[in-house]
Amino acid sequence: MFVPPVASAPTRTCFELLEAGDLMPIALPVGAPCGAPSGLSLVLNGPGMPLLGEHSRGLFTRPHLRGHRIDGGAWSTRFELASLAEGDAGLLLEAHDPAARLALRGEFEEAAGGVLRVRYSITNLDPSAYLLEGLEVVLPIADDHTEVLDFTGRHERERTPQRHALTDGLWLREGRGGRPGLDAATLVAVGQPGFTTTTGSVVAVHVAWSGNSVVRVERSAATGTTIGGGEHLLPGEVVLTEGESYRTPWVHFVAADSGLDDVAAAWHAYARALPAHPDLQPVVLNVWEAVYFDHDLARLEDIADRAAAVGVERFVLDDGWFRGRRDDTAGLGDWWVDEDLWPDGLTPLIGHVQALGMEFGLWFEPEMVNPDSDLFRAHPDWILSAGDRRPLLHRDQWVLDLTNPDAFGHILERVDSILGAHAIGYVKWDHNRELLEAGASLRGGAPAVREQTLAFYRLLDTLRDRHPSVAFESCSSGGGRIDLAVAERVERFWTSDVTDALSRQHIQRWTAQLIAPEYLGAHISAPTSHATGRTMSLDFRAATALFGAFGIEWDLAEASESDLALLAEWVERHKRLRPLLHTGRMVRPESADPAVLLHGVVAQDRRRAVIAHVQIDESAHNRGVAVRVPGLDPEATYSLRWAAPTDLRMFSMSSPLPAVGPTEGVVVTGRALATSGFWMPRRRPETVTLVELHATKEEAV
Repeated sequence: MFVPPVASAPTRTCFELLEAGDLMPIALPVGAPCGAPSGLSLVLNGPGMPLLGEHSRGLFTRPHLRGHRIDGGAWSTRFELASLAEGDAGLLLEAHDPAARLALRGEFEEAAGGVLRVRYSITNLDPSAYLLEGLEVVLPIADDHTEVLDFTGRHERERTPQRHALTDGLWLREGRGGRPGLDAATLVAVGQPGFTTTTGSVVAVHVAWSGNSVVRVERSAATGTTIGGGEHLLPGEVVLTEGESYRTPWVHFVAADSGLDDVAAAWHAYARALPAHPDLQPVVLNVWEAVYFDHDLARLEDIADRAAAVGVERFVLDDGWFRGRRDDTAGLGDWWVDEDLWPDGLTPLIGHVQALGMEFGLWFEPEMVNPDSDLFRAHPDWILSAGDRRPLLHRDQWVLDLTNPDAFGHILERVDSILGAHAIGYVKWDHNRELLEAGASLRGGAPAVREQTLAFYRLLDTLRDRHPSVAFESCSSGGGRIDLAVAERVERFWTSDVTDALSRQHIQRWTAQLIAPEYLGAHISAPTSHATGRTMSLDFRAATALFGAFGIEWDLAEASESDLALLAEWVERHKRLRPLLHTGRMVRPESADPAVLLHGVVAQDRRRAVIAHVQIDESAHNRGVAVRVPGLDPEATYSLRWAAPTDLRMFSMSSPLPAVGPTEGVVVTGRALATSGFWMPRRRPETVTLVELHATKEEAV
């Protein structure tokens, strides 16, 4: 039984291995609880599988390690266990294959939140090179877990859930775009049939890696089901000479007995323990959808004045400030302030913003270059390409080869120079295209996605070290680079390029399955969305943004005085609720009405909560819904208050459950709220109604 001590974790991960003589240990299916009162537990019990699936062990499923030597040797391995020891961080496994001349190392750690993270390393001990094709971390799961959930998507519609029944065979999702992608699987969850956000036993896996990746679920007619993942390696990308090693990314496993919300809670706790985790997120105004490339100092100062008046704390100048950048076809790579647009530099705008009490932020896309740029004209060989042939253009840009030390050094110097010369507190770091034919320029076009990903980490890490007061946001065509490896390095993610509130209800709901809500940039758009053309009320747009990293993406010069006053109310409401929203446990109660989404946050001490009833579309009936609130203290009593908006008519209907009206409050126990809930009437489409709950011995704040 492996139970590493994690003092801060409310639950624990249990990991038990069966000895198998001198061979690799047997891992047993993951699922049932192991003595922890609630939450995460990884338990191994049942027929089991070798920790490393090898052909030599009689397995005809996809091997976890795949590779060979030039002479054809070592394509099938048979590792022998050398040692298995417990340490402060977890379990350390050492194994070797004397015939193949390979050594294997496995690290098993229980991280904050009870997340089990695992990574393997393979080392070549022979003078002949070993061509590694793939190394994946894989664990078995219980045989009653027969339904699979992951995500797909597109630009402005990221993280759309999809489900299918588990069948015999290999189910494989590969990310080959050099980033997780807009259609990323993000994670894979396998559970008991019909598992929901609040019910069912579930095991989930996530690969904490920002390059190419693979996640897998496999069941054969002869053996049980396994789940896992790792890095997707391109042909010839990793060739190990004698003494060289390859290490997989951390692969995260979470198991829960009460549905996807428990899985999310574990990953949220993990992220909240990271050194880069932000304090309470400031309210942001980004001017992209207000001005696009039309930069004018007087206009921007006017928007800044209005932003400060409604309570904004961070003002962000997006794309278009640097040399030659009049549209998205030119200028990428030329990171100097454009003298024609900004004859006095950025200092006047920054000074104006700071005088209003706001922090100043700036947009970069450091990894990209336009053909129409001084950088490309001077260094056309500084792009990723598979030899002499240049990849297809996308968005009129190519990817800079950061594996080239000269290109890396140039970009580091330019971004460092801009940050050093200006009072910048925040960087929006964008990455707007996939890595197509991503070969290293100094290695004859050899595949380089892995090295490019590591170079991105080095670049960002170096800038963070040099500018520790700067907060960074990860953006990649919106939500194209969202993973837990980036979360180690940024304070914020741009969730999606679409700010349409109806679209965002779904995107934010499912992105939060992995990433804690306080990371997820959620902005109030203009009344009519520039992406979808839909027109929605300010209350609906603001309530949709309320739970995330709250911000505004709207030309406030076009807002009426009444809109500005209402916007200021929402900003103040967010600031009041922010300590709860950005530290509490996310809950997504099931709704009996498909036209209604329910979600909210419960405080860690269970004394407060805020719940959102989201009427997405017209209901087919007048029954309303029972809103059950999990996670409260069952013995405590709670006062319920309809918080916002209060200007919408409540439909006249009756219900046997407690009803919450615009001005009246009710008192009900935590047990009743979890089992029966409170009743909410049918609302008008595209409305959000917020209900605040306070334990009755605590004054509402």
